Amino acid sequence: MGWGSRLSAPLLLIALFCGSGCGLASSAESQFATSSTAGASAPELSSEGQAWLGATIIRGSFSDLRWPNFSDYSKYVKKFYEFNGDSLWWVKGMEPTAQARQVIALFLKADQKGLSAEDYDGSRWNDRLAKLKPATRQPTEADAVKFDLALTVCAMRYISDLHIGKVYPNYLAFALDDESKRYDLAKFLKNHVVGAGDVAGVLAQVEPPYPGYRRTIQALQTYLELARRDDGEQLPAVKKAIVPGDTYPGVPRLARLLRLVGDLPADANVPADQSIYAGALVDAVKNFQRRLGRDPNGRLDAQTLADLNVPLSRRVRQMQLTLERWRWLPAAYQEAPIVANIPEFRLRAYDKDFKIGVTMKIVVGKTYGHHNTPVFTDTMQYVVFRPYWEVPPSITRAEMIPHIVRDPDYLANKGFEVVDSKRNVVSTGKVTPEVLGQIRAGKLFVRQEPGPKNALGLVKFVFPNSYNVYMHDTPSTEFFAKARRDFSHGCIRLEKPADLAAWVLRDNPGWTPDRIRAAMNGTVTQQVNLAHPIPVFIVYATVVVLEDGVVHFYDDIYGHDTALEKALAKGYPYPW
Repeated sequence: MGWGSRLSAPLLLIALFCGSGCGLASSAESQFATSSTAGASAPELSSEGQAWLGATIIRGSFSDLRWPNFSDYSKYVKKFYEFNGDSLWWVKGMEPTAQARQVIALFLKADQKGLSAEDYDGSRWNDRLAKLKPATRQPTEADAVKFDLALTVCAMRYISDLHIGKVYPNYLAFALDDESKRYDLAKFLKNHVVGAGDVAGVLAQVEPPYPGYRRTIQALQTYLELARRDDGEQLPAVKKAIVPGDTYPGVPRLARLLRLVGDLPADANVPADQSIYAGALVDAVKNFQRRLGRDPNGRLDAQTLADLNVPLSRRVRQMQLTLERWRWLPAAYQEAPIVANIPEFRLRAYDKDFKIGVTMKIVVGKTYGHHNTPVFTDTMQYVVFRPYWEVPPSITRAEMIPHIVRDPDYLANKGFEVVDSKRNVVSTGKVTPEVLGQIRAGKLFVRQEPGPKNALGLVKFVFPNSYNVYMHDTPSTEFFAKARRDFSHGCIRLEKPADLAAWVLRDNPGWTPDRIRAAMNGTVTQQVNLAHPIPVFIVYATVVVLEDGVVHFYDDIYGHDTALEKALAKGYPYPW
């Protein structure tokens, strides 16, 4: 196979001297205890080979790839080949190196990581290998160079995807992008991959360090197999809910499905021709409902049947999207974090061994009216007992002012006061037209006095952020009895605030549970700085795999799964 048209000398000069550097931070490489480099230097390419390689890299497009446009990686690819004198890395003596074969093997198993083998040219490698030794006795330089470039681009994509995800989180308004995580991909390949004895072992280190991520990877293998085994039969719809003891024609399919996914024990006796919905099958439906965050009432209502009819292939996709977002999280932390998962409506605080220390239900932002709880990471710095609630101007305009117009005594009756910009109290009684005008103009502000009726309850937890979001107690405890709990204006309400206070203050001398309760029920507003600031992760995972290995699925309440799926469908290069 020939090169086609010969490239000119000026183009060769451009290829050799145009462009510079990778621009990625290299600090993330410090997690690797050792590094390895390639063995003997590669033979030099012909001038024609170098010219084609250089020009293709500058162009950032290679038609042999599944995703030809690699312009977002072209600087990194150029730097990688400059390290080797613009010669090949993955081909020695016209034969793929052992490392090249190991990398290709990982590409072919990318689905096991929640990625797609085809994104790394999975089905194309056999043909490429067939053009090199030992499959072909006299390979051409052209085939060797094309093989090498394709492998370099795919390897960089695979490592980056596995380490930080495909889509930049900021593109989807997730404030999780951590520049310190990014590898200098050219150096990374040179130092850790091209000469590695165990490429799989090296690349296992680039994945997120979290136990929940590893459990999700394991659960994905199970569900990939379940999706292959399931026949996909849909359960018949019903006009009214099926309750225990009713006849239901879908019982055989229901039993097969619940046994397959593990909610119905393998040894449960449910005859294949049974038509009565009863016994172990009801318990299995309750287990299923519980795993999906529903009320485990055992009724086959429209919602439960819709959940049961979700194809297992769709559950696999939920896991893939969740794994993408796992890769957006910081790779390191000095203190184990507090994690609030929005779709699950649950908070967990972890110890240094990443074991759960405290867990509780939470209420998150409404799905309408621009009240979504944002996804971001920050650091909890202090706790405030008996806090004031500084009413945000948006809430004052939308909710407070209409009440004041109808009833000038509204604020006084509800325990609110009007203050100036220095938080000096202006009014605690009837709101006059003059004061109302200054509230409208944003010159005066509304805040709620501390106490049991305060919207923030008796304690709030502050991790200063641009969203003005925090965690807090609430007097509206009735919402914790609901399965779906998106009722706030964006902040996170806590089911057990005293428990979280005891957890975050456990290293502050003297802050016992009794002292915490006394501070919550006292008469003084006080701020307590944490002895050790604690990372806070506000995350969005519609799949959660707990320590017992049970897989839980949750609704995509804010549509973030849908938005991520659309972004991923565009293919490389992914949007910044």
